[in-house]
Order: sequence, then structure tokens, then C-alpha cells
Amino acid sequence: MSLAKDLMHPTLVAERQRHKKKRLVQSPNSYFMDVKCPGCYRITTVFSHAQRVVPCGGCSFVLCQPRGGKCRLTEGKKLYSHIAQEPELIQ
Repeated sequence: MSLAKDLMHPTLVAERQRHKKKRLVQSPNSYFMDVKCPGCYRITTVFSHAQRVVPCGGCSFVLCQPRGGKCRLTEGKKLYSHIAQEPELIQ
């Protein structure tokens, strides 16, 4: 049994369990997500830790509800991960 730990290269599981400010590279736990409404097929961008009920812009159906931390998606909604892309350089 080895007592040595590699502090420069922690495992992904160990890094995710740490607090967001104590990680090797600080990163937030929140993110933006695209949610598709099954009624009107409209895509709405929602914050993962929304503190209010988020209605659909087209049909006013509730897309997600707050639960104290991360918001919970309503049944039947599709989630698309929203990946932030770096802006392109214009020459």
C-alpha cells in the first residue's frame, strides 16, 4: 500500500469532489443549457442554478423549477449541453 499521492495530477473523480475554489484549476459548478419544449419545439437557454421558474417563451409551459441548488427539468423536456465557443478573430 503506497502512501504517496500525486498532487499535480489528481484523478477526475477526486477533482470533481473538491470545492470549486480549492481545485487545481478553479472552475464554476454552474453552466448554461439549451432546453427544448416538446409542445412548440422552441429552444430556450436556461442557467443550471436558476432561482425562479423558467417558462417557455412560446407557450408559457414551465421548463424547469428551482430546487435549492440546481434547477430540475420538467418531465418530457430535452436537454442540449451549451458549449461556450471562443470568439473567432476577424482579420
